[in-house]
Amino acid sequence: MVAPARPYLPRSAAGDRNPWLIAWVVSIATFMEVLDITIANVALRHIAGTLAADQDESTWILTSYLVSNAIVLPISGWLANVLGRKRFYMICVGLFTASSLMCAMSTSLSMMVVARVLQGAGGGGMAPTEQSIFADTFPPEKRAQAFALYGLTVVSAPAVGPVLGGWLTDNLSWHWVFLINLPIGLLSLVLVGWLVTEPEALRRDRRALLDQGLNVDVFGFALVVLGFGALQIVLDRFELDDGFASHFITTMSVISGLSLATLVAWEIRHPQPVVNIRLLRFRSLGICCGLMFLVGFLLISTTQLLPQLSQSLMGYDATTAGMTLGFGGVASFFLMPVVGVVTGRLVQPKWLILMATLGVSWSMLHATRLDLDVSFWTMSFTRMSQVMWMPFLFIPISAVSYVGLPPASNNEASALINLMRNLGGSFGVSFVTNLLEERSQLHHARLAEHITAYNGFGWNTPLAPVDAMVQAQAFIMSYLDAFWLLGLLALVVAPVALLLPQAPNGAPAGH
Repeated sequence: MVAPARPYLPRSAAGDRNPWLIAWVVSIATFMEVLDITIANVALRHIAGTLAADQDESTWILTSYLVSNAIVLPISGWLANVLGRKRFYMICVGLFTASSLMCAMSTSLSMMVVARVLQGAGGGGMAPTEQSIFADTFPPEKRAQAFALYGLTVVSAPAVGPVLGGWLTDNLSWHWVFLINLPIGLLSLVLVGWLVTEPEALRRDRRALLDQGLNVDVFGFALVVLGFGALQIVLDRFELDDGFASHFITTMSVISGLSLATLVAWEIRHPQPVVNIRLLRFRSLGICCGLMFLVGFLLISTTQLLPQLSQSLMGYDATTAGMTLGFGGVASFFLMPVVGVVTGRLVQPKWLILMATLGVSWSMLHATRLDLDVSFWTMSFTRMSQVMWMPFLFIPISAVSYVGLPPASNNEASALINLMRNLGGSFGVSFVTNLLEERSQLHHARLAEHITAYNGFGWNTPLAPVDAMVQAQAFIMSYLDAFWLLGLLALVVAPVALLLPQAPNGAPAGH
């Protein structure tokens, strides 16, 4: 029997244990956190009804989580360096688990929003910390395989979330959407505390940082809170609050723009920046952050599009609509390990990224053939054709991001990569939501112009059924417009992959 591989990297979180064991341990809580982002969306109407909140008020249950998550994400690298990576990760898992219980016990909207803010803060640090642990624990030639496991958490979880959320809501109650986090979170805390090691190299880095005097970037942190917090509010409520016609949205946009512009100028000069923007000067990381933004934009926006289409126009219930995403998750599950083996060993990452981006473009453009009479299996195949390319994007991007970076910067680099993925998702959802609203109105107006007594509708035809028919056609046309634009976006961005550097010695990512 072949002995299991032992980690040899000085920054490894595995100590004398098998690194794959550690990889599975730190993936548990991150999968829970990514799952929770989508699982709560399905139960939102039920939660609002119990808490006596109207539709507009209930959206703050989602917005509050995303705002605090967006604030913690960019500073998670700095917090991991200051507090210690293992300690910071366990704090995040503990906070997320405790606030999940608070969410389940909430008896008012205000209590739920506070709990969701705490939950988002805890969740914001988990994915970046896990990714930096993977980068430090696995040697360059195995890093792509490790990121295949990480990819399962962030690509498959959004597909599983609607299915699980729909089933829990329909068969039990919305409280279980949050209660299922308790055993998972407690298990993660026990296993991380027992098995994960804080390597001596990270301890030395932390001592050196503290010995030179911790210069807390208070102004930078304030800019992060204002900039990313206001930006997330704008993206999440833009369509609900009537866009820039709303004084609130306009004010938040100005605050976000000024804060983020000031943040860039400030952090470039600060000796201990809370967000290390200077890392973007590394070619591989800078390009990969842009590509990861695209992954989030396409993955999360389409995760919302298909269930919304199937529920609003085809009469699917929450569980069935979620299942249209489930088959895409199955495809990702089987493809992730394959891509992990292929990346760097057989094919350079940039060629896989180029192929995958073109594949995503094709799948989006192919979705423009959908109509109101398509079957469940056609919808499922459409989702599968979109998601099957994501492993070929996510793994090579994650692996090649660290090329040329100093090992001590892995925590901060992981924070930037995950920030861009989350921002891409927020921009994507906001984009498709507003696009659907505008295009459906446009198509409805144009179709209504052609409804007369002379083209099949008599003078005595009831108006309500005719308007419902026109409305349904206008909606499906707006969805097809969204798929067309997403396909065009992927096609335009595809050549950017060619700018990525060659992975050294056939390895996907080396320092």
